[in-house]
Formats: sequence, structure tokens, C-alpha cells
Amino acid sequence: MNWQITSFISGLLFSVGLAVSGMTNPKNVTGFLDITGDWKPALMFVMVGAILVYATAYRIIMLMFPKPVFEKEYHLPAATSIDKKLIIGSVIFGIGWGIGGYCPGPALTSLGANARDALIFTLFMFAGMWAQKIWDARSVPNQN
Repeated sequence: MNWQITSFISGLLFSVGLAVSGMTNPKNVTGFLDITGDWKPALMFVMVGAILVYATAYRIIMLMFPKPVFEKEYHLPAATSIDKKLIIGSVIFGIGWGIGGYCPGPALTSLGANARDALIFTLFMFAGMWAQKIWDARSVPNQN
């Protein structure tokens, strides 16, 4: 139960940060990506700030806590190589981000504000996740 409260508070803090920084407004995102027009650098400052906070917190947490508080071990990504799936996924993510002006966090946060475009984006995002799951299931050789 404690991990659920921690997860809720973390998600709430993240969504409030997105709303306060203006990252739930797709015009800020598309303005950041429009380097030849009316460029809006705000997203760059949000990203740099987030990276600095995360990198610092990660190092402190790993030094202070040899194991997680609510788990037996840390669940860190095992893959470290850049492969075709990562590149294709990144390209698709970037195209969706540029077209829609949302990435998953701000889209879900914007659902709370009853944003119709965020709902459409989120539905297509889940459709893409579902399609990827089917694709992965088809590409795994039959174990029989």
C-alpha cells in the first residue's frame, strides 16, 4: 500500500510540474520544435532542469539506499545498446510529439483539463501501444 501512495504523490507532483511549466499546452511544444519560426525555448529549460534534478537525485538515492524501500531490488533497464527498435520507436515518438504537441505525461495530465485534443492523442497513443504489443507477439517464434 505504501508504494501506491508514493506512486500517487510522485505522479501528482509530476503533473503539477507539467501544468505549472506550461508543458501541457501543445503550442509550447510545437513552438519549441519550430526553430525556423517563432521559436519558444521554454521546453529546453524544463528539460535541462528535469535532467539535472533526476541525475542528482538518482546518484543520491543509489548511494543512500542499496535497495528500494518497497521492493526487494531495483528494476533497472538491462539493455544498453542502441538497436533498430530503439531508433524506430524514437522516430515515431518524435513525429507524434511534433504533430500532436504532446508526449505521454502532458497528454495524460491534460485529460484532467478535459482537453479534447489530448483525448484524441491519448487514444492513438494507446492504439500504438496495443499495435506494438501485437507486433511483438507475432515476431516471437512459436514455443511449441
